[in-house]
Parts: sequence; C-alpha cells; structure tokens
Amino acid sequence: MPGAPEEKLEAIPANGQRTRYRVSGMDCASCATKIDNALRRVPGVAEVNVSVPAGTVTVAHDDTVIPAALAKQIGTLGFKVTGQGPADAKPARPNEEHSDHDHGPGGHNHKHDHDEVSAGLHGHLHDHGPSDGPWWRSPRGLLTIFCGLALVAAYGIGQLFPQTGHWAFVLAMAVGLVPIARRAFVAARFGTPFSIEMLMTIAAVGAVIVGATEEAAMVVFLFLVGELLEGVAAGRARASIQGLTKLVPKTALLERGGRTEEVQAETLTVGSTILVRPGDRVPADGVIVDGESAIDEAPVTGESMPKRKGTDDTVFAGTINGDSALRVRVTAAAQDNTIARIVRLVEEAQESKAPTERFIDRFSRYYTPAVLLVGALVAILPPLLFGASWGAWVYKGLAILLIGCPCALVISTPAAIAAGLSAGARRGLLMKGGAVLESLGKITMAAFDKTGTLTEGKPKVTGVIPVGRSEREVLSLAAALETGSSHPLATAILAKAAEAKAPVPPAANAGAVGGKGVTGRVGGVSLFLGSPKAAAEKVPLTPEQTAQITALNDEGKTVSVLLAGDQIAGLIAMRDEPRPDAKEGLEALKSAGVSALMVTGDNRRTAQAIATGLGIEPRAELLPQDKQAIIREFQAKGQVVAKIGDGINDAPGLAAADVGIAMGGGTDVALETADAAVLHGRVLDVARMVRLSRDTMANIRQNITIALGLKAVFLVTTIIGVTGLWPAILADTGATVLVTANAMRLLGAGGRT
Repeated sequence: MPGAPEEKLEAIPANGQRTRYRVSGMDCASCATKIDNALRRVPGVAEVNVSVPAGTVTVAHDDTVIPAALAKQIGTLGFKVTGQGPADAKPARPNEEHSDHDHGPGGHNHKHDHDEVSAGLHGHLHDHGPSDGPWWRSPRGLLTIFCGLALVAAYGIGQLFPQTGHWAFVLAMAVGLVPIARRAFVAARFGTPFSIEMLMTIAAVGAVIVGATEEAAMVVFLFLVGELLEGVAAGRARASIQGLTKLVPKTALLERGGRTEEVQAETLTVGSTILVRPGDRVPADGVIVDGESAIDEAPVTGESMPKRKGTDDTVFAGTINGDSALRVRVTAAAQDNTIARIVRLVEEAQESKAPTERFIDRFSRYYTPAVLLVGALVAILPPLLFGASWGAWVYKGLAILLIGCPCALVISTPAAIAAGLSAGARRGLLMKGGAVLESLGKITMAAFDKTGTLTEGKPKVTGVIPVGRSEREVLSLAAALETGSSHPLATAILAKAAEAKAPVPPAANAGAVGGKGVTGRVGGVSLFLGSPKAAAEKVPLTPEQTAQITALNDEGKTVSVLLAGDQIAGLIAMRDEPRPDAKEGLEALKSAGVSALMVTGDNRRTAQAIATGLGIEPRAELLPQDKQAIIREFQAKGQVVAKIGDGINDAPGLAAADVGIAMGGGTDVALETADAAVLHGRVLDVARMVRLSRDTMANIRQNITIALGLKAVFLVTTIIGVTGLWPAILADTGATVLVTANAMRLLGAGGRT
C-alpha cells in the first residue's frame, strides 16, 4: 500500500519508543530541517519526522534517551514545546491519564506541562512563540515591529544628520539581524550550517562591508516581514483541521442520580447518559436511547440534509440536534470521538511524506550549498578574471545568496499536501499520508465490493404484489408477523410498512419455523410468511406466480410469499439496493478516466442484476483470495488499482491494491483500516478523492513553477544589474507567501468533481 514502505518511523529500536512533541512557531521547511538535524545528532535517536503543517515532531529513540532532553534541544533552537507524549498509533483509552494531542481551544487539551522542559525556552529574542493569537503579540511580530520602527528612525536621522546616517542604518539592521544571526549559529552548531538565517546573515554583513547599509537594513526588515507572513499562513493552514475540534461543545448535560447536571464534555465516560436539547450540539459520540430528532451532520460530514434518527441510531460529537430532546448513551470518551480521531489521523498523515515531497527534500540538500558556491563564484570570478569592480560583483553575489534561499521551493509541496489532506478530512475523505494522496490521482481502475459499498448493505422492499387484497393490507399483515424481529428482511418489511403508514395489528401465536419463515394469527386468520419453496409446500403456486417470482429472482431480488389461510395473499420483493449516488459516482470516475469493476462474493445472478443497473462489469462468487488475484491481474497489465470495500472481509484485496479505500461511517473500520476512508459511504466521494489528488498535484506543480520561476527571473536581472538586495529578498519571501497562499486554495476546492 502506498505510504507503507516509506514510513520513516517504522524502524524503531528493539528497546525503543516513539515520542511526539507539539511545537509552536515551526512555520517553514527551514524550521523543520534545523529541528531534524539537531535531534538526529542525539545519541540513541533512530529517526525524526517533523510535520510543519501539523506542528508536531515525532522521534523514534531507544530507552537511553530522556524525552525531556529532546524537548530542551528543540527549545535551544528557539521553538517552544507545548506538549509531549508517546506517539501511539492507537488513540488513548478513556482510563489513560494523558493524551499527546493538544486540540486547541474548544477541544480537548490533554497536553503535558513539563516545567523542566519549558524552563529557559522563552528568554530568547528569537523564540518563535505561539502561532495562535494576534500576530502583533507574538515575539516574531514584536521583533518585526521594532525593526521597522528602527528603520524609520534611521531614515529620519539620516535626513537630519547625514553624516551619522550610515551608523543609524547599521544599528537599525542590528535590531533584526542579531536574533537572526543567533539562530543561524545555533542551527550551525546543531548540524544545519546552510540555513536561510546563515545566508541572510552573510548577505547583510557583506552589504555593510561594501557600503550598502540602507539596503542591508531594508533586507533584514523584509526578511522578518516574510517570516511573519509565513507564520500567519502556516497558522491558518494548521487551524484548518484543528478548527474541527471547536465543533464539540465544552459542556454536557449528564444524567446522574435521577437528575441532570452540567459537566465538562471532556470528563464524560463511556456508558454515561447525557441529555441533548433541541438546537444543542452533541457533546460526544453515542447511541440514542430515547427520543427521535433530525440531526444536522453538515458540520462533521458535509451532508446538506439533516438525518432523522431515533432509538439505537448513532450520533457523532459536533453534530446539531434539531427538533426534539434526545437521551444519548456515550460510546467514546473525548479523546476517542470521531472528530478527535479525524484530527489525529490527519496529523499523522501529514507526517507521511509524498514521493514528490521526499524528492524536493533531497534536492534542497544539494541546492543550498550550490547557491552558496554560485554566489561566491559570481562575487569572485569577474573581478579576478576580467578586472571588474569588486564592490559591484560582491554586491551581486550577496543578492544571489538571497535569491537562492530554498524556503519557497521546499514548502511548495508540504503546504499543498497539508491543505489537500485537510480539505479532504473536512469533507469526510480521509487519506493516510501524502503518498496516498499522491497515488489516488494516478489510479486507472477502481474495484468495488458490492454489499455495503456499491449497495447500502441492507435489504429494502422494492415491490409488493398483492393477490386479492390491497398492497397496504399485505404490508400490514406481513409487518404484524415480523414485529419484534431483528432479521434484515423483517426490518425491511417493517420499514416499508411504516413508510406506507400501514397499521400493524398484534399477531397471536407468532413464531418462527426454522429455515422456512414465520407464522401467526391476525384477526382469527392463520398467516405464514416465508420463502416461495416453503410456501409452495403449503399452497400450490400458479404458473403466473412462479414466473413472477423467477423474474424477480433474475433481478437479484429475494421474494417472500404471504399466505392467509389456504390462499396466497401477496408477494413481497426485497433487494439490497444500490446507494443513491452509486451510478453518478461511477460515471464521475469514468469521466475522470478511471474504469470500474464490481468484485463480490454474492451469487452471479444478483451481482449481474445490480451491475447492469449501474453500468459496471461484475465478477461474482469470489472468495477474498479471488478478489486479490483479480487485483494482481490488472496490476500485471499496468493498471493502477484502487480497491474499495468495507475494510474487514476485503482485507486481502485492500492490501494488494495500490490504494485501499474503506467505505464506512466514522467507525474503527473507516478510520483505522486501508490507506484511505470515505466516511459518508458515498460512491461519488471516491471520484472526489481522485479529483482532490489531481488538484493537489497540479497545485504542487504550480508552486514549484512559481518558486523556481521567480528565482530564475531575479537571478538574470541581478546579474545584469537591474535588481539588487531588497528585490532579491522579496523574490524569496514573496515566493514563499505566494506558494502558501496558492496551496490554501485547496481548502475551498476539495470535494468538487
């Protein structure tokens, strides 16, 4: 499966563990590189995975490493560790004391406060500070403001006292450059000598040496503005998925000791009973034990229409109760509810790098030293070989250092991947990592399971053929026999009777006849409801009735025969019907160039009937290993295959496919199996996943073009003397902001077809 072979953190030492840190102020690829290099130098650390979009650092290490020491190492670089804990793939159980996930305001804040870790991390001027809150209150925002004021003051002093203007601009530059230089040298000490801060420091100091002090001060200020904009953009991207946690209310009405009291929602335990009033948000995942109401699931699932739910139906945290009060039994603690699990899954997915992202990472390792070399050659060769002016060409070499900063290039891919994953998650399209997101756009064949995937997974009454009675009366008598039964066919008949508003009289002496049907008496009339074969043993069927039953069976329908006394009262046809959007979803895939195939263990006749209606080729009567073999067959022909199933009995097929997609409703199956999950159970969402993947890859190509294109333009204009230092830094910071803003467009585009 995509993503599996490349997962960095699989190689954990035999005596090791994984620790995840939540880090604030980590806003760009340069930040990630510095943290990665610093932690890898610690003895006992096996692997490091830094996710800028999620704001997390996950470290695989042996038991000789103290997690708090790693947090201190991160703090030394100027970042702030706001939480840490074991990076377990499984969510914390309700009886565990802590979670390593800090879900932000309105969510479930279970972070560890490590005083010994935090001490000494906040005293640096270069402390990145938290990425939330107003930008002007953050350390980075304050530093940028002070640097800007110093620049304005230097300009004023230069106008009033021209002879001291040079030194005024040097001091103004120092306000911003000292923290930048400190970060550069700390990063170099911990294994990142070619950081953007180092390039910036060299360029600024060099500009002062050649007498360009005004430009040096302006470049430092523009660099800080660019960093600030990066931080704001990264914060917005991070908030796009964290904002889901704000959907869950902070309090709940808990029933305890015969009365209702308001408690914190995060304290609810599994098995508790809560009251959800009309108009309130549901505070926890649960099952309705009393009441019936329309539930607006749009905030969580994107469904446009409220769903009518009653006793024994499942409700999700964050959804909105409509018109009636509900009593709900809690089935998941705060850290395990659907929204918390989605957030956790997306954060873990953002740590899994796509092939394109890994390539850009490798490229950037050689790119930055190459830029330094080019800058040095531009500064030295023309004066040495052709007698050109040293001052002019050193100035151009310094400008090239700024043009060559790799931030925009390196952030181009993870920014788009993170936005794509978040956009999908907010629409119920969960993908476990950038590799999966990238692979989805390449699929050429989609192999669908039938039951519960292309169909709804439960039979429905598709037709009632009355004999000597009304259709409503046939439903009424059949429902009377089936009352109290949980059999899927009985549930279908009862649902149809309720839909037709058919009265359901009480049945006397009701009981089941093993393997044949059910019997009982209604109004003194003896009734039997069962299979055609069992009914024929009691009452002969006419040739017309036999032909009708055969025709219905050919359509993949199950037929139950109702007998009243010694007469046939009617036929009831039932079938597991296709999902309402199944045909539309398959057509959307076809228009995207993806062919579809049905692979099912069901009988050939039923499969053919469903497939014909959907316009899809069926492969029926398959064992799990047969489905896997079919997928291998198509892969051998060069097809990129996605397998869509329920995530349990299709496990071999899901494992064999290039991308395995679980069709579920927010349960463990949907969240913890396969490579991706469609939470709403919509076939159309598979096509939306493909479209989102292709949109994301197109966005990445645009970002790389912007990043490299701007650098190429400014490289040429700098060499020929058209642009200088401050346009050069704009080329870098401007490109970084542009690619981040371009990636954010995906947040509004995920899910369209």
